[in-house]
Amino acid sequence: MPKTSARLLALLSLLQARRDWPGALLAERLDISPRTVRRDVDRLRELGYPIVATKGPDGGYRLEAGTDLPPLLFDDEQAVALAVALQTAAMSGAGIEEAAARALNTVRQVMPTRLRHRIDTLQITTVERPGSRTDPRADSGVIIELSTAVHARQVLRFDYSPQREDGGGWPPPRRVQPHHLVSRGGHWYLVAWDLDREDWRIFRADRITPRTPAGPRFTPRELPGGDVAAFVNGRFRGSGGSDGSSDWPCRGEVVLDLPAAVVSRYTHDGLVEELGPNRCRLVLGSWSWAALAAAIGRFDVDFEVVGPPELKDAFEHLARRYAAATGLRLP
Repeated sequence: MPKTSARLLALLSLLQARRDWPGALLAERLDISPRTVRRDVDRLRELGYPIVATKGPDGGYRLEAGTDLPPLLFDDEQAVALAVALQTAAMSGAGIEEAAARALNTVRQVMPTRLRHRIDTLQITTVERPGSRTDPRADSGVIIELSTAVHARQVLRFDYSPQREDGGGWPPPRRVQPHHLVSRGGHWYLVAWDLDREDWRIFRADRITPRTPAGPRFTPRELPGGDVAAFVNGRFRGSGGSDGSSDWPCRGEVVLDLPAAVVSRYTHDGLVEELGPNRCRLVLGSWSWAALAAAIGRFDVDFEVVGPPELKDAFEHLARRYAAATGLRLP
């Protein structure tokens, strides 16, 4: 009996690994006869696994998706990966935190003792951004509906709630060709071609209320730049126009009296070049010249502005503003 049970688990693992298995190949992999494969398949069917026989020269088996969820088989690494994913689901912004906790508890109950111990020692604490607890979460049903429209390449109609709360009412429904559903900073966004505005738009999923039925199918157009991550990051930076550029609209260069290793520790989207033991060159971008000057000033050391002139003007503007705030007057 133990030998038969182990063989059934091995057979199930193989059936889950790929869609179609020729019977002869299964027999070879398990080192059993084709007749034994047929008997073991029948045993798995009795346990609730929807295994169908496939026709053809090789004749084989396929594990279909069923209406009921039969017991699943995971190896040790898959089980741990599943537990980690469920514990970090709170960071997804998909509104599935409670469901993920219930799923983790269900998976834990059926785990072998050795794996349950590993999962119990793996405690992950999610640290959210300040104020993120009050951020609206996207409804999981909406995310699934948006994802379905993206996959089916169907025109999507939806109401898009305004950010303001001044009683101005809802704008007219939007009609878009959905292209990508992305997650960024704990929020879900839909990247789509707006049919009425004839331009690319990025919509917050938590503000979308889909309308039914879906529209006609469409042929996807190419996203500017071809890379969705670069496109989305560019739009959030304030750049990323119709040409697909993802660079910051303002970029400047300075020389700081700090080691390059120190500056690079706090610069995630810039170029740092070592010029000496306590001197480095920094090329950094931002959405405005004033913001760029303020970002450089936070290093709190002497520095030299290399360029461009707009950055020097921004520093002069901030200097006068800071001096005025303290009651001083610059010449």
